[in-house]
Amino acid sequence: MTRILPISDTGTREAALEVLRRGGPVALPTETVYGLAADATSPEAIATIYETKGRPRFNPLISHVADIEMACAHVTFSPLAEKLAEAFWPGPLTLVLPLRDDSKIHSLASAGLATAAVRMPEGFARELIAGFGRPLAAPSANRSGRVSPTTAQHVADDLGDRIDLIVDGGPCRVGLESTILAVDGAQLRLLRPGGIPVEVIEAATGIPVGRTTPQSLGDGVIAPGMLASHYAPNAGVRLNARNASPGEAVIRFGGEQLEGEAGAIAVLDLSPAGDLREAAANLFDMLKRADATGATRIAVAPVPGHGLGEAINDRLKRAAAPRT
Repeated sequence: MTRILPISDTGTREAALEVLRRGGPVALPTETVYGLAADATSPEAIATIYETKGRPRFNPLISHVADIEMACAHVTFSPLAEKLAEAFWPGPLTLVLPLRDDSKIHSLASAGLATAAVRMPEGFARELIAGFGRPLAAPSANRSGRVSPTTAQHVADDLGDRIDLIVDGGPCRVGLESTILAVDGAQLRLLRPGGIPVEVIEAATGIPVGRTTPQSLGDGVIAPGMLASHYAPNAGVRLNARNASPGEAVIRFGGEQLEGEAGAIAVLDLSPAGDLREAAANLFDMLKRADATGATRIAVAPVPGHGLGEAINDRLKRAAAPRT
Protein backbone atom coordinates (compact mmCIF):
# COMPACT_ATOMS: atom_id res chain seq x y z
CA MET A 1 0.00 0.00 0.00
CA THR A 2 1.48 3.33 -1.04
CA ARG A 3 1.90 5.83 1.78
CA ILE A 4 1.33 9.54 1.12
CA LEU A 5 3.01 11.58 3.84
CA PRO A 6 2.73 15.38 4.13
CA ILE A 7 6.00 17.25 3.84
CA SER A 8 5.18 19.01 7.13
CA ASP A 9 5.07 15.84 9.24
CA THR A 10 8.10 15.45 11.46
CA GLY A 11 8.59 11.80 10.51
CA THR A 12 8.38 12.24 6.73
CA ARG A 13 12.06 13.00 6.14
CA GLU A 14 13.23 9.94 8.08
CA ALA A 15 10.62 7.74 6.39
CA ALA A 16 11.92 8.85 2.98
CA LEU A 17 15.53 8.26 4.03
CA GLU A 18 14.65 4.76 5.22
CA VAL A 19 13.20 3.84 1.81
CA LEU A 20 16.22 5.31 0.01
CA ARG A 21 18.70 3.48 2.24
CA ARG A 22 17.14 0.12 1.42
CA GLY A 23 17.39 0.90 -2.30
CA GLY A 24 13.79 1.86 -3.02
CA PRO A 25 12.43 4.85 -4.93
CA VAL A 26 10.55 7.72 -3.28
CA ALA A 27 8.28 10.22 -5.05
CA LEU A 28 9.42 13.71 -4.01
CA PRO A 29 8.08 17.21 -4.63
CA THR A 30 10.46 19.65 -6.29
CA GLU A 31 9.93 23.15 -7.64
CA THR A 32 9.63 21.68 -11.16
CA VAL A 33 7.61 18.42 -11.04
CA TYR A 34 7.42 15.44 -8.69
CA GLY A 35 10.46 13.20 -9.09
CA LEU A 36 10.92 9.46 -8.61
CA ALA A 37 14.14 9.48 -6.60
CA ALA A 38 16.61 6.71 -5.79
CA ASP A 39 20.33 6.36 -5.04
CA ALA A 40 22.26 7.46 -8.15
CA THR A 41 25.28 5.40 -7.10
CA SER A 42 23.44 2.07 -6.82
CA PRO A 43 22.69 0.04 -9.96
CA GLU A 44 19.93 -1.87 -8.14
CA ALA A 45 18.24 1.35 -6.99
CA ILE A 46 18.51 2.92 -10.46
CA ALA A 47 17.05 -0.23 -12.01
CA THR A 48 13.97 0.17 -9.81
CA ILE A 49 13.39 3.62 -11.34
CA TYR A 50 13.51 2.26 -14.90
CA GLU A 51 11.30 -0.70 -13.98
CA THR A 52 8.75 1.39 -12.07
CA LYS A 53 8.43 3.92 -14.89
CA GLY A 54 8.79 1.46 -17.78
CA ARG A 55 11.50 3.81 -19.04
CA PRO A 56 13.95 2.79 -21.79
CA ARG A 57 17.46 2.48 -20.36
CA PHE A 58 19.07 4.47 -23.17
CA ASN A 59 17.28 7.54 -21.78
CA PRO A 60 19.61 9.04 -19.11
CA LEU A 61 18.53 10.36 -15.72
CA ILE A 62 19.30 13.62 -13.94
CA SER A 63 21.40 13.21 -10.79
CA HIS A 64 20.29 15.67 -8.12
CA VAL A 65 22.81 17.10 -5.64
CA ALA A 66 22.62 19.00 -2.37
CA ASP A 67 25.44 21.48 -3.02
CA ILE A 68 28.29 22.42 -5.32
CA GLU A 69 30.72 20.24 -3.38
CA MET A 70 28.63 17.14 -4.04
CA ALA A 71 28.36 18.03 -7.73
CA CYS A 72 32.13 18.61 -8.03
CA ALA A 73 32.76 15.11 -6.67
CA HIS A 74 31.08 13.68 -9.79
CA VAL A 75 31.38 16.11 -12.71
CA THR A 76 33.95 18.61 -13.96
CA PHE A 77 32.94 22.27 -13.97
CA SER A 78 34.31 24.75 -16.50
CA PRO A 79 34.35 28.44 -15.51
CA LEU A 80 31.13 28.93 -17.50
CA ALA A 81 29.44 25.99 -15.74
CA GLU A 82 30.48 27.46 -12.39
CA LYS A 83 28.95 30.80 -13.37
CA LEU A 84 25.68 29.12 -14.31
CA ALA A 85 25.54 27.15 -11.06
CA GLU A 86 26.23 30.27 -9.03
CA ALA A 87 23.47 32.16 -10.85
CA PHE A 88 20.73 29.51 -10.98
CA TRP A 89 21.30 26.85 -8.30
CA PRO A 90 19.31 25.79 -6.44
CA GLY A 91 16.68 25.98 -9.16
CA PRO A 92 15.28 24.52 -12.39
CA LEU A 93 18.54 24.33 -14.38
CA THR A 94 20.29 21.06 -15.29
CA LEU A 95 23.86 21.09 -16.57
CA VAL A 96 25.30 18.28 -18.71
CA LEU A 97 28.98 18.07 -17.77
CA PRO A 98 31.88 15.61 -18.15
CA LEU A 99 31.88 12.80 -15.60
CA ARG A 100 34.92 12.56 -13.36
CA ASP A 101 36.86 9.31 -13.58
CA ASP A 102 36.30 8.76 -9.86
CA SER A 103 32.56 9.58 -9.91
CA LYS A 104 30.36 7.11 -8.06
CA ILE A 105 27.29 7.95 -10.21
CA HIS A 106 26.52 4.61 -11.80
CA SER A 107 26.60 4.24 -15.58
CA LEU A 108 22.94 3.15 -15.53
CA ALA A 109 22.01 6.69 -14.47
CA SER A 110 24.09 8.28 -17.21
CA ALA A 111 23.07 5.66 -19.82
CA GLY A 112 26.75 4.84 -20.29
CA LEU A 113 27.62 8.33 -21.51
CA ALA A 114 30.82 10.21 -20.64
CA THR A 115 28.68 13.04 -19.29
CA ALA A 116 26.14 13.36 -16.49
CA ALA A 117 23.13 15.64 -16.12
CA VAL A 118 23.22 17.31 -12.69
CA ARG A 119 20.86 19.68 -10.88
CA MET A 120 20.48 21.18 -7.41
CA PRO A 121 16.77 21.32 -6.49
CA GLU A 122 15.15 23.62 -3.95
CA GLY A 123 13.55 22.86 -0.61
CA PHE A 124 12.71 19.43 0.77
CA ALA A 125 14.41 17.47 -2.01
CA ARG A 126 17.70 19.28 -1.44
CA GLU A 127 17.49 18.75 2.31
CA LEU A 128 16.78 15.05 1.79
CA ILE A 129 19.79 14.65 -0.52
CA ALA A 130 22.00 16.33 2.08
CA GLY A 131 20.74 13.90 4.71
CA PHE A 132 21.25 10.93 2.38
CA GLY A 133 24.78 12.05 1.53
CA ARG A 134 24.75 10.88 -2.11
CA PRO A 135 23.16 12.13 -5.35
CA LEU A 136 19.64 11.02 -6.15
CA ALA A 137 18.63 10.08 -9.68
CA ALA A 138 15.12 11.44 -10.12
CA PRO A 139 13.13 11.52 -13.36
CA SER A 140 9.49 12.59 -13.21
CA ALA A 141 7.32 10.31 -11.05
CA ASN A 142 5.05 8.93 -13.76
CA ARG A 143 4.96 6.13 -16.29
CA SER A 144 7.39 6.75 -19.11
CA GLY A 145 6.11 9.02 -21.84
CA ARG A 146 3.05 10.15 -19.92
CA VAL A 147 2.10 13.57 -18.55
CA SER A 148 4.43 14.68 -15.76
CA PRO A 149 2.99 14.97 -12.21
CA THR A 150 2.74 18.30 -10.40
CA THR A 151 0.80 17.05 -7.36
CA ALA A 152 1.07 14.02 -5.09
CA GLN A 153 -2.32 12.84 -6.35
CA HIS A 154 -1.01 12.85 -9.93
CA VAL A 155 1.75 10.48 -8.80
CA ALA A 156 -0.70 8.21 -6.99
CA ASP A 157 -3.03 8.11 -9.99
CA ASP A 158 -0.25 7.12 -12.38
CA LEU A 159 2.05 4.87 -10.36
CA GLY A 160 -0.50 3.43 -7.94
CA ASP A 161 1.02 0.72 -5.76
CA ARG A 162 4.29 0.56 -7.71
CA ILE A 163 6.06 2.65 -5.05
CA ASP A 164 6.09 2.63 -1.26
CA LEU A 165 6.13 6.34 -0.46
CA ILE A 166 4.94 9.65 -1.91
CA VAL A 167 5.93 12.85 -0.12
CA ASP A 168 3.15 15.43 -0.52
CA GLY A 169 4.48 18.96 -0.84
CA GLY A 170 1.46 20.43 -2.60
CA PRO A 171 1.42 21.72 -6.20
CA CYS A 172 4.82 22.33 -7.80
CA ARG A 173 5.73 26.00 -8.08
CA VAL A 174 7.24 25.95 -11.59
CA GLY A 175 5.25 23.07 -13.07
CA LEU A 176 7.68 22.31 -15.93
CA GLU A 177 10.84 20.23 -15.85
CA SER A 178 14.22 21.94 -15.64
CA THR A 179 15.99 23.62 -18.53
CA ILE A 180 18.86 21.37 -19.68
CA LEU A 181 22.07 22.90 -21.02
CA ALA A 182 25.15 21.18 -22.41
CA VAL A 183 28.23 23.20 -21.44
CA ASP A 184 31.14 22.74 -23.83
CA GLY A 185 33.98 25.10 -22.92
CA ALA A 186 32.59 28.58 -23.54
CA GLN A 187 29.62 27.35 -25.57
CA LEU A 188 26.08 26.57 -24.45
CA ARG A 189 23.60 24.29 -26.17
CA LEU A 190 19.95 23.91 -25.21
CA LEU A 191 18.98 20.26 -24.91
CA ARG A 192 15.56 20.83 -23.35
CA PRO A 193 13.73 24.11 -22.67
CA GLY A 194 12.30 24.30 -19.20
CA GLY A 195 11.72 26.34 -16.07
CA ILE A 196 14.38 28.98 -16.80
CA PRO A 197 13.87 30.78 -20.12
CA VAL A 198 16.80 30.89 -22.53
CA GLU A 199 16.61 34.68 -22.59
CA VAL A 200 17.34 34.78 -18.84
CA ILE A 201 20.35 32.49 -19.25
CA GLU A 202 21.73 34.58 -22.12
CA ALA A 203 21.31 37.77 -20.09
CA ALA A 204 23.18 36.25 -17.12
CA THR A 205 26.09 34.89 -19.18
CA GLY A 206 26.32 37.18 -22.17
CA ILE A 207 26.59 34.06 -24.33
CA PRO A 208 24.08 33.00 -27.00
CA VAL A 209 22.51 29.59 -26.38
CA GLY A 210 22.57 27.29 -29.39
CA ARG A 211 19.62 25.09 -30.21
CA THR A 212 19.85 21.32 -30.62
CA THR A 213 18.86 19.85 -34.00
CA PRO A 214 18.55 16.20 -35.06
CA GLN A 215 21.69 16.69 -37.12
CA SER A 216 23.68 17.91 -34.11
CA LEU A 217 22.52 14.96 -32.04
CA GLY A 218 23.15 12.15 -34.50
CA ASP A 219 21.15 9.12 -33.37
CA GLY A 220 21.79 9.49 -29.64
CA VAL A 221 19.75 10.74 -26.69
CA ILE A 222 22.13 12.66 -24.42
CA ALA A 223 19.67 14.14 -21.92
CA PRO A 224 16.19 13.45 -20.52
CA GLY A 225 13.08 14.76 -22.27
CA MET A 226 14.46 14.55 -25.80
CA LEU A 227 12.29 11.75 -27.17
CA ALA A 228 9.93 12.91 -29.93
CA SER A 229 6.86 11.47 -28.19
CA HIS A 230 6.65 12.40 -24.51
CA TYR A 231 4.38 14.02 -21.92
CA ALA A 232 1.44 12.37 -23.67
CA PRO A 233 -2.15 12.00 -22.37
CA ASN A 234 -4.38 9.15 -23.56
CA ALA A 235 -6.28 11.51 -25.84
CA GLY A 236 -4.77 12.84 -29.04
CA VAL A 237 -3.55 16.43 -28.92
CA ARG A 238 -4.27 19.02 -31.65
CA LEU A 239 -2.09 22.13 -31.50
CA ASN A 240 -2.61 25.77 -32.50
CA ALA A 241 -6.36 25.21 -32.56
CA ARG A 242 -8.52 28.16 -33.58
CA ASN A 243 -11.77 26.22 -33.31
CA ALA A 244 -13.19 23.27 -31.40
CA SER A 245 -15.05 20.23 -32.67
CA PRO A 246 -17.89 18.55 -30.74
CA GLY A 247 -16.55 16.04 -28.24
CA GLU A 248 -13.12 17.64 -27.92
CA ALA A 249 -11.74 19.06 -24.69
CA VAL A 250 -10.35 22.57 -25.10
CA ILE A 251 -7.30 24.14 -23.50
CA ARG A 252 -7.07 27.80 -24.35
CA PHE A 253 -4.73 30.65 -23.37
CA GLY A 254 -5.26 34.28 -22.45
CA GLY A 255 -9.02 34.11 -22.15
CA GLU A 256 -9.52 33.95 -25.93
CA GLN A 257 -12.45 31.73 -26.89
CA LEU A 258 -12.20 29.17 -29.66
CA GLU A 259 -14.87 29.04 -32.31
CA GLY A 260 -17.30 26.23 -31.48
CA GLU A 261 -16.03 25.68 -27.94
CA ALA A 262 -19.61 25.71 -26.63
CA GLY A 263 -19.87 22.14 -27.94
CA ALA A 264 -16.67 21.00 -26.22
CA ILE A 265 -16.70 18.45 -23.39
CA ALA A 266 -14.65 20.80 -21.23
CA VAL A 267 -13.00 24.21 -21.58
CA LEU A 268 -9.87 25.03 -19.55
CA ASP A 269 -7.61 28.08 -19.70
CA LEU A 270 -3.88 27.87 -18.96
CA SER A 271 -3.92 31.52 -17.89
CA PRO A 272 -6.92 33.79 -18.45
CA ALA A 273 -4.57 36.75 -17.92
CA GLY A 274 -2.09 35.52 -20.53
CA ASP A 275 0.67 34.98 -17.93
CA LEU A 276 3.21 32.43 -19.22
CA ARG A 277 4.45 31.65 -15.71
CA GLU A 278 0.91 30.76 -14.63
CA ALA A 279 0.43 28.78 -17.86
CA ALA A 280 3.59 26.76 -17.22
CA ALA A 281 2.49 25.91 -13.69
CA ASN A 282 -0.94 24.80 -14.97
CA LEU A 283 0.09 22.93 -18.13
CA PHE A 284 0.45 19.33 -16.94
CA ASP A 285 -2.48 19.53 -14.53
CA MET A 286 -4.75 20.81 -17.30
CA LEU A 287 -3.60 18.14 -19.73
CA LYS A 288 -4.51 15.54 -17.09
CA ARG A 289 -7.87 17.21 -16.37
CA ALA A 290 -8.73 17.40 -20.07
CA ASP A 291 -7.74 13.76 -20.50
CA ALA A 292 -9.93 12.72 -17.56
CA THR A 293 -13.04 13.99 -19.35
CA GLY A 294 -12.85 11.02 -21.71
CA ALA A 295 -12.39 13.22 -24.77
CA THR A 296 -10.73 11.46 -27.68
CA ARG A 297 -8.86 14.64 -28.59
CA ILE A 298 -7.63 17.78 -26.82
CA ALA A 299 -7.61 21.02 -28.82
CA VAL A 300 -4.94 23.41 -27.56
CA ALA A 301 -4.97 27.06 -28.58
CA PRO A 302 -1.75 28.81 -29.66
CA VAL A 303 0.67 29.79 -26.88
CA PRO A 304 3.29 32.52 -27.48
CA GLY A 305 6.76 31.12 -28.04
CA HIS A 306 8.87 33.60 -26.06
CA GLY A 307 10.13 33.15 -22.50
CA LEU A 308 8.55 30.15 -20.78
CA GLY A 309 6.37 29.76 -23.86
CA GLU A 310 9.27 27.96 -25.55
CA ALA A 311 9.18 25.22 -22.90
CA ILE A 312 5.37 25.07 -22.92
CA ASN A 313 5.31 24.62 -26.69
CA ASP A 314 8.08 22.02 -26.50
CA ARG A 315 5.98 19.91 -24.11
CA LEU A 316 2.84 20.36 -26.22
CA LYS A 317 4.67 19.39 -29.42
CA ARG A 318 5.94 16.17 -27.82
CA ALA A 319 2.48 15.45 -26.35
CA ALA A 320 1.00 15.75 -29.85
CA ALA A 321 3.69 13.68 -31.59
CA PRO A 322 2.88 10.23 -33.04
CA ARG A 323 2.98 7.68 -30.24
CA THR A 324 5.83 5.19 -30.18
